[in-house]
Amino acid sequence: MTGGEKTEWTLSRRFLLGASVTSVAGLIASQRAYPASIVKDDPNLPPYGSGTLPPDIRARTVRDVNGLNVNVLESGFQDSGRSLVLLLHGFPELAYGWRKVMLPLAAAGYHVVAPDQRGYGRTTGWDDAYDTDLSKFSLLNLTRDALALVSALGYSSVSAVVGHDAGSPVAAWCSLIRPDIFRSVVLMAVPFTGPPMFPIDHDDKRHNDAGTAVSDEQIASELAALARPRKYYQQYNRTRDANTNMMNAPQGLHDFIRAYFYFKSADWKGNQPFPLKAATGPELAKIPTYYIMDLDKGMAETVAPEMPPAVEASRIKWMTEPELDVYVSEFGRTGFQGALDGYRVYADPTLNAELRLFSGRTIDVPSLFIGGKQDWAVFLTPGAVETMRGHACTRMEDVHLVDGAGHWVQQEQPEAVSHRLVQFLQKQGRGG
Repeated sequence: MTGGEKTEWTLSRRFLLGASVTSVAGLIASQRAYPASIVKDDPNLPPYGSGTLPPDIRARTVRDVNGLNVNVLESGFQDSGRSLVLLLHGFPELAYGWRKVMLPLAAAGYHVVAPDQRGYGRTTGWDDAYDTDLSKFSLLNLTRDALALVSALGYSSVSAVVGHDAGSPVAAWCSLIRPDIFRSVVLMAVPFTGPPMFPIDHDDKRHNDAGTAVSDEQIASELAALARPRKYYQQYNRTRDANTNMMNAPQGLHDFIRAYFYFKSADWKGNQPFPLKAATGPELAKIPTYYIMDLDKGMAETVAPEMPPAVEASRIKWMTEPELDVYVSEFGRTGFQGALDGYRVYADPTLNAELRLFSGRTIDVPSLFIGGKQDWAVFLTPGAVETMRGHACTRMEDVHLVDGAGHWVQQEQPEAVSHRLVQFLQKQGRGG
């Protein structure tokens, strides 16, 4: 049986990575009658994408996926026997963010699937309260989500899992934990530096210019002590007020999302990133304020001054007004809290302790990194690219930075990204 073949369903605790009895029962039920696992869209909602999706991309909902009903976009579904490519989006994104690379991948012979991840869009079954069980949003459970979706789609393996932004660590953990299923991986925008090591007394450490590990707490203290006091954006994203600040942005949700996307794109001319010397307050303060924020401002106030004038906004072809309205509509309906919970897990000592079970493990399947040449995320953690390429990923084929792209690389430069993805996939020899 090859990786692209659909399988008869035999489930094991090993495959499901310790999923609960309830979720196993749900998966078995959905697999016995796979066509019936498609859930009708809510008749009160407009079609996903509001008419902006190409005809050969469809949206549908797959039921009972690790406790979720998962909304997916897919292309290349017309022909059986194709290998699967799974695309995982980041923040504040949706499956919709992959629309520009899905058809080129399908044309190359793949069945391409992009889900709205837990906490986003039209995927349901997650809790949008701040005081929720964060383990549901842990990296291990998001890996379970991906595993269960692959299973529900009828596949035993995936030619490649591709993750952008917050989807990048999920893709990395998929390929690290289950290389037999996720047979290659593409990380986009956010480098992967490997599991936390034993022994360790803080969860998210960087290194100063002397090579000494520094904690999140030390970095926060240094940033707050600057002449212009600052804070790390993830510190803000973890707060109870973050969702309210974004949803009730003084400039309105439309202008908030427009400015947020624009500020982090290559269109904002201030995005000229470079490697930092160390993870110190003064060095990190060189990064634009969407990552290293002013201490007294929320994200709504941070991006407001960078709202592009109407004439300039009309020239942004990678995010037209109808496309932007998809994001405004979806986040206006769901809020941001589910998406923000993905940042909170990084500061949870119990959830980080779980990851230490994999201390010392590396990604040993073929891998590729794609980033925007104008994207600060690539350099946000000093030394991350070198660690990823030299240690965390033992078969990394390339680190490719796309010129003319900021953080939203697959939307800003879809042709270049599609070309690199198809080239990488075909090199693995598992095309459709």
